[in-house]
Amino acid sequence: MTMSWLWVAMLALALFCGLLNGTEDLGRAALSGAGRAVELAVGLTGSLCLWSGFGVLLERSGLRAGLARLLAPLLGRLFPTARRDPETLGALSANVTANLLGLGSAATPPGIAAVRRMRALSRSDGATDEMCRLVVLNTASIQLLPTTVAALRGSLGAAAPFDILPAVWVTSLLSVAAGLGAAALLQRLWREKK
Repeated sequence: MTMSWLWVAMLALALFCGLLNGTEDLGRAALSGAGRAVELAVGLTGSLCLWSGFGVLLERSGLRAGLARLLAPLLGRLFPTARRDPETLGALSANVTANLLGLGSAATPPGIAAVRRMRALSRSDGATDEMCRLVVLNTASIQLLPTTVAALRGSLGAAAPFDILPAVWVTSLLSVAAGLGAAALLQRLWREKK
């Protein structure tokens, strides 16, 4: 709710400043921005459809279950309670796989399913340590193929949209390590406070 009010306030401020500086420029800028937004959305649609279809193909071919088995040792260490439930582990592996492929929007539904299963398993009202780790892992997300970013770069005319791979690998590994380290530190501090 707070974000809604913040966006309304920013829009009102922009309109007020536009009225002070001249409505003709404001109208031209609004139409230009709207046109670019439509071009960007259309440019990204093809890539998102391709990779979302790839995710469905992984699931139907059984490769998703194979990836779940492959990721089970790592996910089992990060999520010890969740590893006892195959459905939760499957949702976690789907979330991590979508993030590895750079499909943040496709990672959201299995992430939500995993949190719901974790909540049912924990029977607690608040967020558990494992739920917090999942949020950190999902937000930082290690990406092997940053497909959404590459599609965005390609739609904006980049000659080699995937030339950012080394930078993405390093930054995503560092962000996941920092996030999981911070989560572990805060978890320990929280337990000491109790």
